[in-house]
Amino acid sequence: MQQHEENAMQQFIEKYRDEIRGVLSGFDRLVLRGSLRRLNYGRYDKVLQKLIATGMEQYLWTNKVLFKDYAAHVKGVSERLKRESLRSFDKEQIIFLRNPATDKEELARKVALERKISSGLVCAISSLEPSPTFEHQGIHIIRRVRPCHVLYQYRIHPQMGWMYARMQTWFPFNIQVGLNGREWLSRQMDELGLQYRQQGNCFVWIEDYEQAQKLMNRQLETAWAELLNGFAAQLNPVHDSIFSLYPASYYWTAYQSEWATDIAFGNADFLKRLMPLLVRHGLLSFSSPDVMRYFGRKVNQSGDIPANFQGTLETDLKRRQEGERVKYRMNGNSAKFYDKAYSPIGSILRGAETTINTVDDFRVFRPKEGGPEEDLQWRGLRKGIADLHRRAEVSQKANDRLLNALASVDDSLRMEELTKDIQKPTQWKSRQGKSRRVRGLCPWGQDQELFVAVNHGEFLINGFRNRDLQTLLYDGEAKSPCERRHRSAAISRKLRMLRAHGLIQKVNRTHRYHVTEAGRVILVAVLTMARTSVKQLNQLEKAA
Repeated sequence: MQQHEENAMQQFIEKYRDEIRGVLSGFDRLVLRGSLRRLNYGRYDKVLQKLIATGMEQYLWTNKVLFKDYAAHVKGVSERLKRESLRSFDKEQIIFLRNPATDKEELARKVALERKISSGLVCAISSLEPSPTFEHQGIHIIRRVRPCHVLYQYRIHPQMGWMYARMQTWFPFNIQVGLNGREWLSRQMDELGLQYRQQGNCFVWIEDYEQAQKLMNRQLETAWAELLNGFAAQLNPVHDSIFSLYPASYYWTAYQSEWATDIAFGNADFLKRLMPLLVRHGLLSFSSPDVMRYFGRKVNQSGDIPANFQGTLETDLKRRQEGERVKYRMNGNSAKFYDKAYSPIGSILRGAETTINTVDDFRVFRPKEGGPEEDLQWRGLRKGIADLHRRAEVSQKANDRLLNALASVDDSLRMEELTKDIQKPTQWKSRQGKSRRVRGLCPWGQDQELFVAVNHGEFLINGFRNRDLQTLLYDGEAKSPCERRHRSAAISRKLRMLRAHGLIQKVNRTHRYHVTEAGRVILVAVLTMARTSVKQLNQLEKAA
């Protein structure tokens, strides 16, 4: 990551450094897909107005399978694949679904819990799902989408942790692998002996955040092709025999990636207060050009969206059980922030999470595919795993920009927060240890005159006495000793009430009182608000 981008995120970290325990950036959800390029390539026939599956036709020619026997051949191959793929599972671990919309992840985790599986194969889930495949039509094999049998294998991998792999058991045998970077990190930390506390899909506390970040960075150094081809061999043990005469290997792409920056706060109450301010700031202060900047797109010098931009820009708010989430979308990709978890030992703000589904808006410095290695230029980012490292870099930069924007939030104390406690009843303990209930204050009501009196500038140095307030709160002198006692008692009750709420304190061995530091802030804020006109408030709102 470049230095200026590191500084961008550091603006947010520096602002809340006293509350932050650690920061962790890396892959969250990662979905990879494998396809047999040699089998999948084809051409569009303008006469037939169909996609001709040239690769599949060549496979059949090489294996001396007549087009009319296509259906029987692929059915036989599919049955053999399913049989061999399920050989490693017990009957109780194989689940057949009638409804493909069933939450397979939840179902698999339930099996793991019931069977107390902590490593290895969990279950296989069989289902029918619309998938790209082939069909014999006339003198050609054409491409089409139809319901195909698919097998999901869920496992707890010794290196990756919880994961799944989906195999289409019908030609062209497409594969999808789902991993989670946080699950992976937990395995890495276990191996290293690094202590942590995990809650759901995040870590509310880690013994050494710097070491944990190094482990996450190591994930990018993975030999992805070797790892994924190993999964493919487990999913389809008969691959080599099927393609013995027409060799075809998998080309792996990153179908979806989520790169998240988690910020661990030690104080849950601090994050609960900060989050609504961030949400309001994120919704009201960020414009469409800001969203474009998050994804590295240039805007005009005037700050407007370029006229040639034909994409989509969206901002939305979602309220979840854990809290609120603000998401920004551009051309199928998104950046968002939300509060992730709260616990006594740590709470998580997912300060930024960039999801990349399409790569059209991004560039990578690389040679042309199939061209000379020394011909380096900025070219379009590929979906292939060869550009996975650049995808992570682009995502981190988007996270940095979003966090940098969030650092400008006005998180100063709100009037509502400032006066909330003093408006509630409280208890006053006398010198004798007796406790007495004291009513809440009414800053803009019956107690406003008292606030004005206590805040008089002449009391700043020497404080004030009971008789000083009597002079300010009553018109004229008392007409009798009885009325003087009543006034003194009434002011004493008011002084007791102010002391109970922490606005004033008594000067030892005197009859004088001083406004406390916290009390001064409240008094000034309340009286300033009382003197502010509606027009001034509207102007302030527009300026914000």
